[in-house]
Amino acid sequence: MSTPALELPPEVYLIGCQGPGASRGVPSAQTMGNKAWNLLRMAQLALPVPPAFVIGTHYSAAAGDGPPAAGRSLWSAGLHALERATGQPLGDARRPLLLSVRSGAAVSMPGMMETLLNVGLCDATVGGLLRRTGNPRLVWDAYRRLVAGYGEVVAGIPAQAFESAATGVAGNRPERDLDFAELRAITQCFLRLYAEQAGRPFPQDPAEQLGGAIAAVLGSWHAPKAREYRHLNGIADAPGTAVTVQSMVFGNAGGQSGAGVGFTRDPATGAPGLWLDFLFDAQGEDVVSGRRSADGHQELASVLPQVWQALGDAAQELEQAFGDMQDFEFTVQEGRLYLLQSRAGKRTRRAAARIALDLLDEGGIDAALALERTHGLDRESLGEQRIVAEGGEPLVPLGRAATASSGVAVGEIALDHARAAARHAAGGPVVLVRRDAETSDIAALELATGLLTQRGARTSHAAVVARQMGKVCLVGCPELAIDEAARTITIGGKTLHEGDLLTLDGNAGAVHAGAARVQIDYPEELLARLEALRRSATATPA
Repeated sequence: MSTPALELPPEVYLIGCQGPGASRGVPSAQTMGNKAWNLLRMAQLALPVPPAFVIGTHYSAAAGDGPPAAGRSLWSAGLHALERATGQPLGDARRPLLLSVRSGAAVSMPGMMETLLNVGLCDATVGGLLRRTGNPRLVWDAYRRLVAGYGEVVAGIPAQAFESAATGVAGNRPERDLDFAELRAITQCFLRLYAEQAGRPFPQDPAEQLGGAIAAVLGSWHAPKAREYRHLNGIADAPGTAVTVQSMVFGNAGGQSGAGVGFTRDPATGAPGLWLDFLFDAQGEDVVSGRRSADGHQELASVLPQVWQALGDAAQELEQAFGDMQDFEFTVQEGRLYLLQSRAGKRTRRAAARIALDLLDEGGIDAALALERTHGLDRESLGEQRIVAEGGEPLVPLGRAATASSGVAVGEIALDHARAAARHAAGGPVVLVRRDAETSDIAALELATGLLTQRGARTSHAAVVARQMGKVCLVGCPELAIDEAARTITIGGKTLHEGDLLTLDGNAGAVHAGAARVQIDYPEELLARLEALRRSATATPA
């Protein structure tokens, strides 16, 4: 006989969990956060969304600047519903439930708050996950990730400490090349490191892990980078963040699995068609963290054509349901697609104009909404810098990278926030050069004309923010090496010093030494379409 459902606390919501009592409260973007609200709508559309429960924004907002209340009474009923929906109890030695714990405010704040994956793995549940999946590499990869992620987010251990420990075990070999025995050795090393750095062992009670993860995600609303993002974007501090606790799906389950982030249209130009990054045998944080470079869509379409088709169908359904270009995260587990979130995608001004006009032509939005979305977009705001070759000779770049945001940026090389702030205060344009595309650099990025990174994907959170801020952004430059001690960078065999001029060509994905000559390019066809929209609006009687 099944255990009766527990009563949910106020403003705790269920997604994809069968049974009565789906929530106590009225679900909306304000009460459950925009991310969870969209997940609920996607589940109602019968899109493939893993089941979840959501702790509403009320609990983060009610805590103010103090520690949020995240006791067991807040989440035990939601967890019970999730266990019933999946048939997998948290902490069960045979069929353990594993969870992701994600933030989600009413207003989109990409990468500014925390996420934890694989919550529920411990020494006692490793065997159960192995029996469930038959994949020892997945098991030890997931456990390794949990210890490092929990250590960084909950215990405050620097991520670099775990990266250095992994290098000590496996050298500089890519994670995807390591076998399960090496991943097990790294996990055991991480467990020792956690105990040393945190002053206590890694928690082996999955319920304790879950409580700590929920508290950390609620508290991340007040993290410095989140505060800075709200300040730069005029977002009030009051609303708080929700927490989505969702059944895990595994993109690190082998060659038919992976994780990706996609846009239903090109966020730099507005051109129609899927625009995405994907990593085989990886989890979502690998793509959005900015610490790994990702593949485009070609490999996914070639290896898993049925998933590519399903993504295209889902993208169309998302645009029709939400009436706008979408930015979505997804996981593929053993050839099966799961959607983890969708939101209106950040885009350049030029893309904003084209997407609004195209959606109007396609019947996705009406003229009034198209006018609203293109308000303030004029000839000057839609102009885009382009490099002009001297004497007709094409410029030879030092290196190439993936374009996350187009345009041209010229400025002095700055390797950190302090240098960027000093040169900006002196009136000098700055190009920020970093190893990874990370959202913790938002304050420095605000001062720069562009961002160049050694690693990272076009859809990483930092790249998304750069695009929203109108900054030229090139990520994943394989020719780039940074020597922070010497304050130099090397690209394509040429060494440049901090303070030297650098040009980023976001239109061609190229990096040039010095200051290239530029001209402004205006999208005449797009401007004509905008003018026609505005003329038709003024000609239409009220």
